[in-house]
Amino acid sequence: MTRRKYSINITVNDQKIKTVVIDAHYEKKHSTSINDELILELVQLLDGGDFEPESATQNFEYFVANDLVIRNKRYRLIWLIDKIEIYIGVVNAYRSK
Repeated sequence: MTRRKYSINITVNDQKIKTVVIDAHYEKKHSTSINDELILELVQLLDGGDFEPESATQNFEYFVANDLVIRNKRYRLIWLIDKIEIYIGVVNAYRSK
């Protein structure tokens, strides 16, 4: 699976984020309702937010954003912040009910 990098300019948890890396994992089950452009819109919704990590390792903090809404549809975004290189990595995204 490939990972794709995109430039972005947001602030999350008081950190300036300039890069989003999207893992292709979502394409296995959710490619009919999710694409990279939609994921980038979801990531934009994180701008200005302060989020508590669900878990952490030495280099990464992992987060889950529930109930992100775009065009009256709810989505769940599973993402991380690389604490060394300071980027957001999108692990998975899908519609939530």
